[in-house]
Amino acid sequence: MPNRRELMTHAAAGTVALATGLASPQLRAQTMTSNPMTQTDAGTPDLILFNGRITTLDRSNPAAQAVAVKDGRIVQAGSEAEIMPLAGPATRKIDAGGRRVIPGLIDSHMHIIRGGLNYNMELRWDGVRSLGQALEMLKSQVDNTPAPQWVRVVGGFTEHQFAEKRLPTLEEINAIAPDTPVFILHLYDRALLNGAALRAVGYTKDTPNPPGGEIVHDSNGNPIGLLLAKPNATILYATLAKGPKLPPEYQKNSTRHFMREVNRLGVTGVIDAGGGFQNYPDDYAIIEELHREGQLTVRIAYNLFTQKPKEELADFARWTGTVTPGQGDDSFRLNGAGEMLVYSAADFEDFRVERPDMPPSMEGDLEPVVRLLAEKRWPWRLHATYNETISRALDVFEKVNRDVPLQGLNWFFDHAETITDRNIERIAALGGGIAVQHRMAFQGEYFTERYGARAAERSPPIRRMLDMGVPVGAGTDATRVASYNPWVSLSWLVTGRTLGGMSLYPASNRLDRETALRLWTEANTWFSNEPGKKGQIAPGQLADMVVLEADYFDVPDDEIQDITAALTLLGGVPVHGAGDFSNLAPDLPPAMPDWSPVRRFGGYQERAQAGKTTKYAFASLCGCASACNVHGHAHAGAWGSSAPVSDERSFWGALGCACWAF
Repeated sequence: MPNRRELMTHAAAGTVALATGLASPQLRAQTMTSNPMTQTDAGTPDLILFNGRITTLDRSNPAAQAVAVKDGRIVQAGSEAEIMPLAGPATRKIDAGGRRVIPGLIDSHMHIIRGGLNYNMELRWDGVRSLGQALEMLKSQVDNTPAPQWVRVVGGFTEHQFAEKRLPTLEEINAIAPDTPVFILHLYDRALLNGAALRAVGYTKDTPNPPGGEIVHDSNGNPIGLLLAKPNATILYATLAKGPKLPPEYQKNSTRHFMREVNRLGVTGVIDAGGGFQNYPDDYAIIEELHREGQLTVRIAYNLFTQKPKEELADFARWTGTVTPGQGDDSFRLNGAGEMLVYSAADFEDFRVERPDMPPSMEGDLEPVVRLLAEKRWPWRLHATYNETISRALDVFEKVNRDVPLQGLNWFFDHAETITDRNIERIAALGGGIAVQHRMAFQGEYFTERYGARAAERSPPIRRMLDMGVPVGAGTDATRVASYNPWVSLSWLVTGRTLGGMSLYPASNRLDRETALRLWTEANTWFSNEPGKKGQIAPGQLADMVVLEADYFDVPDDEIQDITAALTLLGGVPVHGAGDFSNLAPDLPPAMPDWSPVRRFGGYQERAQAGKTTKYAFASLCGCASACNVHGHAHAGAWGSSAPVSDERSFWGALGCACWAF
């Protein structure tokens, strides 16, 4: 594996030179400890980051200009007058250029392990603000994808983020891709499949609807390509799982690219929530191999998610007998159980349909699993969208607590969009917490339509949770529902607005910027049982820091979601660099395979600047909702090119289908 390059800068602003270094952030401290010849003098920093506006989140020392790092940990943060004299001859120095510096962001709920295995196969519409642009991307990827591979858009977007405020039609998708299978997942509510994808998965008029899902048919009984979650997403995930997988070497490359993508957004830590079709230990082999090789650029604490309905207790009995929470190191460690503990307690949040009632067996299924975990002192997390589900789960937790106290376990609920004050009190009494995600930024419109604006004002009641003293942490629930971009979450926490622009929350349920940032840093360490280890720029903590491209504390509210990292440090070692810092982080090999959407489009798409979206705007105004029946053009491709006068069909198409006027 190529060695990472470490950095050396002169104290003069902007002067940066490279020096060879160690293979990885997590191996750096090990190498320096085991080889005295590489160590600096006691107390002399390995690295100084200076000339920054440093938000430490350390209440005893809230702001600094410079920070010193040794052996991957913070030594001291303070003024340049205090920190610069600590440098020795071998100390590397980075000039932050006056930028804002924050602790590395920690996502308390992401499916990064599963997401990494698939990232290179997925066309991401995260951040795309025009359906025209989305379809243009789809057409480009269809043209670049060889048989029998699929083109997949797997979550991370909502139709409300598009200027057109709609999803593509099946006609549009089939016109773009008559032969290449296309699978588009929208939130937890539906998947769109073209005819080629229906043929690939084998769905016909004789295919029965699975429990909790619907394969929509036309009047002749043939499937049209629309799959609905009613109310759970099993049909969506099971269909996606029928597609080709990447071979192990490509999965390894894919995971590295996904980690680098979240590094680009300032993420240095993730609590992985397991996931459907993510079997332990088989589907953890790639991430464990990367860990052994020192190639992790994100610290991961992972939860184990049961995969077998009616066999959940057997899963956890086996796991609690073979592995232990905390097992691992600062880079990769077991966190506990969940977010699926038993299938009968999982209330999927499709706000387009009525709230699902959990079956009568829920309590009987859940109690033995929770009792086992409590006795084995395993922390757990439980997916629960609705207050009704939380109430029934708390009945079980309180029953177990009478025999096996839960205090000190750092167990918690995920999501909790409709939780009441009474249940927040019950959670606090049992020593639990609540991890919230920005799912409402993607589907707040659907929630409001069903339950009303008043109910949406506390969906979830984050400020009330904090006021009542319950540990609260923030995350994304990426990649299949919301986007993995932490700044979309931070924007939602601060502004209370959806990606579609709807105002959900009054001031009483919005957070100031510092509080929101704390939920993405120090607060999340409670959820991985690591308080004091990271989340602040404070002496003794891991040197995970982010130099921001734009100042989070100064940009207008609407621009929070557009922030990226100029430089991301993990244990004091660069894992991402852009602009002035682009030569500091190690290069990645190209995304594999060579047709990967990541090579062409990357991941999260930056919002187009004013004046750059004109070619997409007209498509939504045209009388044709799909490809023109006369000239057969597709808007996205047409508006992405100049008018080709030599081809009548393309010429009329490039004019945006003026043919509707004739």
